[in-house]
Amino acid sequence: MSLLFGLATGPDLLRLVAVPVLGWAALRDVRTRRVPNRVWLPIVAVGVVALAWDFLLVAGTPRQRMLVLRAVLSVGLVAPLGYIFWRVGGFGGADAKAVMTLAVVFPANPAYYLPTGLATTALPATYPAQTAELGVFSLTILSNTVLLGLAYPLLLAVRNLPRGEVTPAMFVGRPVGVAEVPTEYGRLLETPEGFTRRGLDVDALRMYVRWRGVDLATLRAAPDRYRHPLPTERNDPGDGSIAADERGVADGGATPSPVPDGGTADRAPDDPRSAVRPLDAWGAERFLDAHRAYGTTPRELRTGLEVLVEPDRERVWLTPGIPFLVPMFVGLVVALVYGDLLFAVLAGLGLA
Repeated sequence: MSLLFGLATGPDLLRLVAVPVLGWAALRDVRTRRVPNRVWLPIVAVGVVALAWDFLLVAGTPRQRMLVLRAVLSVGLVAPLGYIFWRVGGFGGADAKAVMTLAVVFPANPAYYLPTGLATTALPATYPAQTAELGVFSLTILSNTVLLGLAYPLLLAVRNLPRGEVTPAMFVGRPVGVAEVPTEYGRLLETPEGFTRRGLDVDALRMYVRWRGVDLATLRAAPDRYRHPLPTERNDPGDGSIAADERGVADGGATPSPVPDGGTADRAPDDPRSAVRPLDAWGAERFLDAHRAYGTTPRELRTGLEVLVEPDRERVWLTPGIPFLVPMFVGLVVALVYGDLLFAVLAGLGLA
């Protein structure tokens, strides 16, 4: 099979376009936890073109059957795994789309060659240096991603250990000043009762305070005022991103002015249109009836707010979550240069 520039086949060179795009997506994921959907479709198109090109190159040869098998396993097994991980909460939406995209772009092991004269005993002539025998490269990328992601809790624990606090939260989060919470991404690891893995999503918190036309400092300064009664809100909560929140409360509408007897300047408490729910503390149900807020429940919203408005509270434990596009990008680079980490681990244990 002919190589372009002596480095790789045309399809394999074309597939490298995915590397800088995934790197950009990973960087954006770290900074904003938002990756536009438009990123993935052009890369899927590149993958389809590369795969069709591959079929043309191997048509009528013994390699054709193996390419078909690996493409079927990649698209039929790895891509659905990305969707399943998203459905069970292991991946975000962008992570799942990235897995599906890579399943199309890298169905089989690629091969890249060093130019003549550069290969040495220290530098292999062909990359990846070692590959799994199954040959489904997207599965290699996914397994590398999972292995790299497993190191994340250990890194957090090492980072938190000097603080001297031994708690389950040290493996999944870090302490953050309460005032800094609105400028962070992640999920609270605390309720009034203690540690939880299912605390309030900070994106949902940002949506809530924008919906109410206030900020967290205002809620902390007068929590009883904002628990009950609930004014009729009509502010746009946005999508919970920090960029939207930084535009300020004015974008979402002015803070309602209090009037006697707990009403608002817009509607008095005896106005039936206000429809205050006696048991709807913080207006959680009203807010979530109108806005999905990333699956947040009224109880999660209420308990998170109660933690954040505790008068003596200075910091909370927050999990940033794993921006999985980062280990996925690193897993892709490792796969292209080294190969399959899981296969190497199993081989080292004598299991492969």
